[in-house]
Amino acid sequence: MTEPAVMTLAKALNEGLRRAMDDDPKVLVMGEDVGRLGGVFRVTDGLQKDFGEERVIDTPLAESGIVGTAIGLALRGYRPVVEIQFDGFVFPAADQIITQLAKMRLRSLGAVKLPVVIRIPCGGGIGAVEHHSESPEAYFTHTSGLRVVACSHPADAYTMIQQAVTCDDPVIFFEPKRRYWDKAPVDKSAAPGDWTPFDRAQVVNPGDDVTVLAYGPMVKTCLEAASAALEEDRSLEVIDLRSLNPLDIGTVVDSVRRTGRCVVVHEAPVFTGYGAELAARISEKCFYHLEAPVLRVGGFSTPYPPSRLEDHYLPDLDRVLDAVDRAMEW
Repeated sequence: MTEPAVMTLAKALNEGLRRAMDDDPKVLVMGEDVGRLGGVFRVTDGLQKDFGEERVIDTPLAESGIVGTAIGLALRGYRPVVEIQFDGFVFPAADQIITQLAKMRLRSLGAVKLPVVIRIPCGGGIGAVEHHSESPEAYFTHTSGLRVVACSHPADAYTMIQQAVTCDDPVIFFEPKRRYWDKAPVDKSAAPGDWTPFDRAQVVNPGDDVTVLAYGPMVKTCLEAASAALEEDRSLEVIDLRSLNPLDIGTVVDSVRRTGRCVVVHEAPVFTGYGAELAARISEKCFYHLEAPVLRVGGFSTPYPPSRLEDHYLPDLDRVLDAVDRAMEW
């Protein structure tokens, strides 16, 4: 048995894309600077050299044109993987994603496949300028017809990007940019049949007192909070949601019914954020099991601040633990 290789999340994505391209000649990678440069975060580094300019395509700086072209390629039998350079740049392509990509499969009653993956580096924590640190997941989870997933660590990045590529539905694939350089073992020898389905949540830290729900960049923060909570003899069950739409509500409900308390954590502003849907679902399905209201921890209702203030804006260990304390006080 091959020993798992330790690699960064960015490298895991690169290896996953490479394997997907090896397995299927119809898989294409396209986006701004993805070829010769290898992407601003080097996720596609070396792919153009190995697969050529016809399969790793440097595009003009026009997100609407990139996604529109990808839709056309998918209709012709290709499996394009689009990189949106930064999360705040996806909005010029909103028309193509929401009014075209999300609707064609249902409009054709499934006869037309739209296997387009749109990779979006998301969230803050890298000291970037305006429009480079957004958390736009709620826009896309609200759009029926799109699968929306978020990886949080290298092992999931490697498998989930391949599962997204082979999916016949359009997939919005969120990558936590401040976790690109986090390292962890990745088992490249595991067969796809042994991978966790990419529409399933994972319990990444078992616990008994409070269920903590997170995805993408906040999973690591919540795991750190769980370790700190042990000092006060509090046991936090941390669940990495992984798939935001469809949502694996069964795993969430099983946990909350057992712990009786739930804290939802995400970087996006709390007001009408994805956590609001989670809180509503949990309240509907776990009402008689809850010992406290479902609490939410997230960004503030303000545009993303200048980089010097982002540590105050982003949820951290202390804010997660404060919500845990409030949940336990009920």
